[in-house]
Amino acid sequence: MASPTGRLSGKRCLVTAAAQGIGRATVEAFLREGAALVVAVDINVEKLNELPSDRVVRRVLDVRDGEGIKALARDYPDIDVLFNCVGIVHQSPLLETADQEWDNSFDVNVKSMFLFCREFLPKMISLGGGSIINMASVASSLRAINCRCVYGATKAAIIGLTKGLAMEHVQDGIRCNVVCPSPIASPNNRLEHIIFMGNKRIGRLAKAEEVANLCLFLASNEL
Repeated sequence: MASPTGRLSGKRCLVTAAAQGIGRATVEAFLREGAALVVAVDINVEKLNELPSDRVVRRVLDVRDGEGIKALARDYPDIDVLFNCVGIVHQSPLLETADQEWDNSFDVNVKSMFLFCREFLPKMISLGGGSIINMASVASSLRAINCRCVYGATKAAIIGLTKGLAMEHVQDGIRCNVVCPSPIASPNNRLEHIIFMGNKRIGRLAKAEEVANLCLFLASNEL
């Protein structure tokens, strides 16, 4: 599977939400392009175990666990590429949203990225550079989607977070980019397929592999 001359040859990567969807597709793309190691983080043990074993370290971790993230950073201090892919979609109007749902959305979607970046950035800086990729969405500051105001607020926050990181660490050799895909085709989002297909001139939803290829470019030295 490895390519000794691949675009990520020798790089050590970490991917959250790695067990399925865009996260899994990106793990597979990183391995295909020669990554020396991919640390795959998820809470779904069964799906994690389906990942290829070659050059993959599986780590079961709730991304809200700050101490767990600190331990992960101690165990893998030489990560070159951090892909914060994790996210949950809260779908309800604002007036039907409980405090706990708001807090959990921001804890998973935004605070987890803050925690991962805070722990891994110093090590990237000491290594002389690295790439951070954060997952947002078109449902953010880019556009509104009905019943997703909470989700959109978290994704807008991610865009702001990433822009700030990019400004603060560009002179450290750290590239910080945010990816804002439209809804992704998967067996689990048939409702989204019905809702969003009316706006798709291409006639289909995006594929996880297409987003993974973008992440691969952002992780590489081609940028």
